[in-house]
Formats: sequence, C-alpha cells, structure tokens
Amino acid sequence: MSLKDQIYLDKLPQHIAIIMDGNGRWAKMHGKQRIFGHQNGVTAVRETTEAAAELGVKFLTVYAFSTENWNRPKFEVDALMRLLVESIEKETPTLNKNNIRLNAIGDIKSLHKKNYNQLIKTIKATADNDRMTLTLALSYSARWEIVETVKSIAERIKNNQLNLADIDHQLFSSHLNTASMPDPELLIRTSGERRISNFLLWQIAYAELYFTQTLWPDFRKEDLYEAIIDYQSRERRFGKTSEQILKHK
Repeated sequence: MSLKDQIYLDKLPQHIAIIMDGNGRWAKMHGKQRIFGHQNGVTAVRETTEAAAELGVKFLTVYAFSTENWNRPKFEVDALMRLLVESIEKETPTLNKNNIRLNAIGDIKSLHKKNYNQLIKTIKATADNDRMTLTLALSYSARWEIVETVKSIAERIKNNQLNLADIDHQLFSSHLNTASMPDPELLIRTSGERRISNFLLWQIAYAELYFTQTLWPDFRKEDLYEAIIDYQSRERRFGKTSEQILKHK
C-alpha cells in the first residue's frame, strides 16, 4: 500500500503550515551559493502545494521570508526578491489551472515595489479559485503580527468602537492576518531544527508539530504524506482526557 493510500481523507488537517528550512545547507552540500538552495526550494513548494490540493487540504501556509531575513547579506536578499517575483509570475497559470488561490500574510508593503506589485497581481488573478488557498508568509513574524493586532484593537477602543470587556480570544483572532482561515492543525518544519522561529505563535496553540530531517529542497509529496500519516496517528485532546475523547466519538 502506498503512503498516499494510508491517509484517511475524512481526517485530513484542513490547514497545514510549513517552516521551509534547510535551503542554505542543501546548497552548501552541493558546493553552491545559498541562492541555489532557494531556487531548488521552489520545486518543493510546487510539489507540496499540488499534493495538498490533490488530497483535499483547504489551506496551506508556507513561511517564505521572515522580518528577520531582511538582516541577511544584501546580495542574498536581493536574489531572494528576484526569485520571488519570477516564481510568482511563472506559477500564476499553474495556480489557476489547479484552482488554487494565492494569499499573503505579513508586512507585505515592506517588500520591494516590483515584488509587491507582482504579488498583488497574482492574488487578484487567482482570487476566484476555491480548491485550496496557498498563503505565503512574507516579511512576516508572529511577534510583529501580535503587536499590530494589539495596535488595531487599541485603536478601536480609542475610537469607542470597542470596550475592554469585548476583548476575548475570538476577537483577537479576528484581527490577525489569518482571520479568514482556520488555525493550522499541523505544523511541519524541515531540516531537523526543532523550533518555531517566530511563526504563527498564536495560531499554532493546538497544532500538532512535525519535525523532519529532510532539507526543504528535497521535500516531496511522499514527505508530506508521511507527515499527515503521523498527524493522523496522534490523539488530539485539546486539554481533555483520553476517556473524554473516546466517550464523544
């Protein structure tokens, strides 16, 4: 039986988030500059997106560029930005062909103008697609998002649009970048690192975490299947006991 056949389609995570790590190490292993790893990482994004959509996953969010990544050497950042524009432009027809909508979260207005314009163009061009939403986290960090959310809520209180008593976790969630999608049930990180790196800290409160030694450029459909199978083998209790979960099944 293939890995894909071992997946229970009625128990799919509706939202999968991925920290795509290991591009630099992969390039070093091949005696190349870091950008070579990023270039090959695009193939992994394409394969993972297609695999998720084929299974019926509704939301896939990938950590493409953090606010901290701006501190990398300028030549690497510039190369990443060029790659971003080229990849988004090249993949637009494929997204439409596969009925996949592109979305973005983060401080996207801080992107270079050409990158921002191409991103918005593709978001608009795929807006009517409804098979799956692929979200790019660009110039994103969870702490930035949480601070911006606090500012937004504080502004509404200042303008007498909200009272302190109105604030709860649902209201807070509704002001996050991810307000239009459910929280991730599964978070995958490649390359063997076991940390969250400032990604979706609020949203992954109850997510299952999956770490793999595979470097991102080598990540393929089978790797995604393995992560989902592992996810489906776990008991998700949300603070309850195993007995309570079994009782309500």
